Amino acid sequence: MERATDLFGTVGAVALDKHGNLAAGTSTGGVANKKAGRVGDSPIIGAGTYANNATCAVSATGHGEYFIRAVVAHDISALVEYQGLSLSAAADLVVKKELVQFGGEGGVIALDRKGHLAMPFNSQGMYRGFVRENANAVVKIYAVPSPP
Repeated sequence: MERATDLFGTVGAVALDKHGNLAAGTSTGGVANKKAGRVGDSPIIGAGTYANNATCAVSATGHGEYFIRAVVAHDISALVEYQGLSLSAAADLVVKKELVQFGGEGGVIALDRKGHLAMPFNSQGMYRGFVRENANAVVKIYAVPSPP
């Protein structure tokens, strides 16, 4: 039986204000039985959290050490800025290919300066949601299988 004290996890947020400013924040629930001194990706700018008004804001969740090695959040921004990829293409490439090559599992929520949203993950599921001005909130857990 789960107790309320057993529930934990990463909480991330990305936001775009009416002036075009992007922000990202990430808080981690940690890892059970972690090694003493372990630092996850959440507090490391560029790995688990990153925002740049010229490109996008990113908040990540997953196996932190792999997000650090792949510099996931910043890499998504760099692909948008330097290669001209869309936010969705950049986030998919980093999460579903590059992160997997490192052995990492997890996902991101990302938002660009035009309001485009991406929430890719390479795990079985990822709790995620969004809300837009004058619209209903959307909450998701698992991926919806593609039609055959």
